[in-house]
Amino acid sequence: MKTIQFIAILLFATTFVQAQDINENQVPSVVLNTFKTEFPKASDVEWEMKGDQFQVEFEIGYFSDYEAWFKATGEMLYYEEEISKRKLPEAVKNTIQQKYDAYRIDDVKKINKKGEISYAIELEKGREEINIIINENGQIK
Repeated sequence: MKTIQFIAILLFATTFVQAQDINENQVPSVVLNTFKTEFPKASDVEWEMKGDQFQVEFEIGYFSDYEAWFKATGEMLYYEEEISKRKLPEAVKNTIQQKYDAYRIDDVKKINKKGEISYAIELEKGREEINIIINENGQIK
């Protein structure tokens, strides 16, 4: 388990080091066009280049934070939306209750990868924190 946590931290740190904030005029037009088509109401848009991919953080409405990832070709790889735990499907809530009853839900992101929905969930128990990914049917990935 410690090896997995170390690898996750290492990957996060490597991604963070390689991330570079960029201006919208540095984003390929095909990426911008896809983004604006998919998210026409996006505001507070911030772009980053991570490796050969473009990451954009933005808001829709007042309290809806999103993050989307694109290839340089304009293909959207996936997007995430921060959501309330109240919006989790019952199957996901049931899995968490059955397998992680002692934990409380701290953070939830709904992930849409080409129409396949899953949820990245941060769970806490005291000082312990774990991250899990569950599909919309309640299966842990």
